[in-house]
Amino acid sequence: MAAPRKARIAPASLRRLLLVARLVLAGVFLFAAYTKMPWRQPTAFFAMTIDSYQLLAPWAVMLTARILPWLELAFGFFLLIGWPLRLVSTLAALLLGGFFTLMVRTYALGLDINCGCFGPGEHLGAKTLLRDGTLLALALAVAIGAHLSARMARPGTESST
Repeated sequence: MAAPRKARIAPASLRRLLLVARLVLAGVFLFAAYTKMPWRQPTAFFAMTIDSYQLLAPWAVMLTARILPWLELAFGFFLLIGWPLRLVSTLAALLLGGFFTLMVRTYALGLDINCGCFGPGEHLGAKTLLRDGTLLALALAVAIGAHLSARMARPGTESST
């Protein structure tokens, strides 16, 4: 009796799925960065949103408010062009994991704040957690897909059937 065959996604299908997921994630990062840029809202306003999470010292709040929009812009750009995909997708997943953990903690503490994900005025609630949890899952899928794609592209890594 022959051994059952494992269901496998064809490499071309994996590449297409990875491309779509990567472009969606890039768009999310680019939009998030755009809404926080200093010409859209003063850095001090974004800093107040960060400070409402009650986690960082005042100097760290201002530093985060200055750096985070540019970091999101860089992640969005590099996800858009797909280089270096394994590194950027992994870092993006880690960043979104940190954001999501912080949001869950804040929600569990019962703090009534704006999340700051896409600019001012967005209340942190169950819908925000669902959206950001979905984005985290997408980022993890892109990171895993990028690593699998690279592995499948290396000679000698595919098993013969």
